[in-house]
This record gives sequence, C-alpha cells and structure tokens, in this order.
Amino acid sequence: MEEITGETAEKRGLSPKRAWPRIGPDSLLRNRVYVRVYTAYAAASFGDWFDMLAIQVLAGYRWQVSPLMLALIPVSAALPGIVLGSLAGAAADRLDRLKLMRWCDLATALLTAVLIWAPGMAWLLPVLLLRSGVSTLNVPAQQALTRSLVREDQLLQASSLNALIMQGSKVAGPLLGGAVLVALSPEWCIALNTGMRLLSWGLLLSVRAGNTGDTGDTGRTAGLPAGAGMKAAGGTSGERTEELAAERASFRETWREGWAFVLQNRMLRGLLLFGLVGSVVIQMVDFQFASLFRELAPDRSYLPGWMISAAGIGAIAMVGAMNAGMRRGSLGFRLGGGYALIGASLAGLGLLRDGTGAMPVLLLGLLLGAGNGVFFIAFNYGLQKETPAAMTGRVFGIQNMLLSAIMIAAPLLGGTLVQAAGPRPVFFAFGLMLAGLGTAGLLLRRRLWPEPGTETAISADPL
Repeated sequence: MEEITGETAEKRGLSPKRAWPRIGPDSLLRNRVYVRVYTAYAAASFGDWFDMLAIQVLAGYRWQVSPLMLALIPVSAALPGIVLGSLAGAAADRLDRLKLMRWCDLATALLTAVLIWAPGMAWLLPVLLLRSGVSTLNVPAQQALTRSLVREDQLLQASSLNALIMQGSKVAGPLLGGAVLVALSPEWCIALNTGMRLLSWGLLLSVRAGNTGDTGDTGRTAGLPAGAGMKAAGGTSGERTEELAAERASFRETWREGWAFVLQNRMLRGLLLFGLVGSVVIQMVDFQFASLFRELAPDRSYLPGWMISAAGIGAIAMVGAMNAGMRRGSLGFRLGGGYALIGASLAGLGLLRDGTGAMPVLLLGLLLGAGNGVFFIAFNYGLQKETPAAMTGRVFGIQNMLLSAIMIAAPLLGGTLVQAAGPRPVFFAFGLMLAGLGTAGLLLRRRLWPEPGTETAISADPL
C-alpha cells in the first residue's frame, strides 16, 4: 500500500492534513524513517555520555588536573564551532543532510578511538578539537533534517522526542558508565562511544536518501524547470566555471541571509539573547563538577555519574508531564521557569558540605534535570517554530557558533574563579545569578517574546 505524504497529497489535490488522519496521535513514532534516524541519534548520544564521564574521571580524578586545565576541555570542544558554526549551517541547508551525518558519525568514531591511547592533556585536547570540528557539521544537519521528516504540527512532538532521547542517554550512560569504570577503566567507556558511533553510522546507511524528503538547496536548480540543472551540468567548460563561481557566491549569500533573518526577527532575537546570557552563566561551572565533587567526596568518583543520572530522570519526568498533562503554557513561562530551576539546583550544590550523602546530590540532580528538560524543549520548539524550513540549518548553525564563542571565554573565567575561590562559592553565586535571570524572564516574558493576541499555547501532543 502506498504511503501518502503531505507532499503527494497536495499533488493529488488533497489537504496535507487529510493525508494523515488515520495514523493517530503517535504518528511521529510510526514514521519509520524518522524513527531510524533518531535511533541512530540515540546510539550516538548514549555513547557520548560514556565518553564524557570517562574524560572527566581521567582528567579530574586520575590525572588530578587543576580547575583551569579542566576548563580547557570545553574550550577545545567549542573552538571549531566559532570557525565553522555559520558555514556548517549553510552547508546543512545546501548539501545532502543524510550523507553529511553519515560522514560525521564515521569520522567521530575514528577520532574517539584515538582517545583510548591518550596519555595526558597534551594528547586529549587536540583530538577533542578535531572531533568537535566534525560534530559542528552534524548538529545543524540533524536539526534541518528534522524539518524534512515531520509535519509542521509535529515540531513540538519531535522536539520532545529529541529531548527524551538526549535525557534518556543521561540516565543509562552514567549508570552503566560508572559500572564499567568500577570493573574496568575509562578507556572502555571511550571504546563504547566508538562502537555507538559506528552503530549510528550503520543505521544511517540503512536509510535511503529518497525516503527523507531532503534534497538540499544547491542554490543552482532552485526555481528552475525540470531538467534545467542537468542541462547546466552538461554545458561548456566556460559555463561550468561560471556556475562554480556563482555557487561560491551563493554560498556566501546563504550565510549572510541567515544572519539577516535572525537580526530582523524579534522573536528569534529574544530567544537567542535569553538563551545565550543563561549559557554564559551555566558554562562558568558546567565542566567544574569534577572539581566540586573531588572536594566533596574525593573517594567517590561515581557520585558525578549518579547526579547526572538523577538529572536525566528529572528531565524525562518533566518531558512526560508536559506531554501527558501540562498542555498549556506560554513559551516565556517555560523558558524563565527552566532557568530558575537550574539556578536553584546549582546554588544548592554550592551549599553542600564535605562528606555529604548521596540523597541531597540526587535531589538537586532531579531539580537540575527538570529545569533543563523544560528549557530545552521550549527553546528548541521556539527556534524551529519561528524558522522557515529553508532557513533551519542556518539559524541553528548561527546558534551553535554563538554558543561555541561563549564556551571559549566562560569556562576559562569559571576555571580561574574556581581555582582562586573554590568550587562551592562559585557554584552558589552563579546559581543565584541564573535563578535571577529565570525570574526576570518570567516577569518580562511578554516583552521579550511577544505573541499575537493571547499567549500562544504550547501543546505537547502525546508521543
């Protein structure tokens, strides 16, 4: 039986919405191509949490590096995003996104395997730099591919499922990673990440490009009649030279159009500004958890993994609550509330004392995850909702580049402060700052994120 998509329905004179009525509320999960692509994403995300835990244990507990050296890890991961962020977004809008994701997975697997033999920070940091450069290309390609796989009314559902996959990996990854670290070594966690990336690559290979509805935007054949592109390809060498020059100019124009669109859209400006200011605060302490727990519990290297697991549970619980019952709420309310919860959790971690038990850490982890889950879904939904399909890659590429720029300065400043004042005062101070930012977002949400008429309801359809 032929599967009727929204595009084929329009060609047959049917309403695109009428093409889907019998599939039901879980139609997104019945989209086999979508499920396969995001199963690949889940495999890669699961392995990454093994990898992150292993790197923190290696640097913080085994190598006993200083807080400032710990700060160089996120800097190495962020630096390629500054150089490639916007270009990666333009590439995602113009190239075959599925092929781009395949090559990124394969290259990431190879670079992760190299980390197994890292003898110290001098080896670790350059490899992380290269691996991050590959991942910078993957993120906007994945976001742009989502728009070609799901309908407009499924964007929130797709964002929720995306968050569920990411947060679910935070539960299973640190728990199993901690078990592997007790029995074996951090190198086994890194090896598992390599295997998960290869699994992701294999799953993406099983997806036929014609089933994604993604043709890319080459900038040359858009708007031309059928066969015009082939005619151009078969032209003279002079015509092909002119065509290549036009393509390079079009690529630069695509990058400029992305920035112009963001700057002219008030809703996007508000979203990005709020998200980036909060990210500055978060990145001050994000990679100093090893410093904090090394001081609180120097003989319990598993405690950071437990906290991350609790955060994953809290995020999954919040995503489930949003899908099951919390069906209405403004975008600004969720953005501000998410930051307020994250800030309260960070401040609470700063109040913990030496020898603290596991229960306070787990409770604060749940609070941290709940705030992260609310903010992640609302922020990504807002970006995708305000961005046309043809601009998705560029907008997310610009966001990734700006976040990478923040991750250059903020971790270094945070590491310097932690090294000078200790982790607990720094966690407490920046937690209060983030909670204050979230409260300001709650109070000023109608000015920061203006919505026509009454506040737009964010309805999280059941998955």
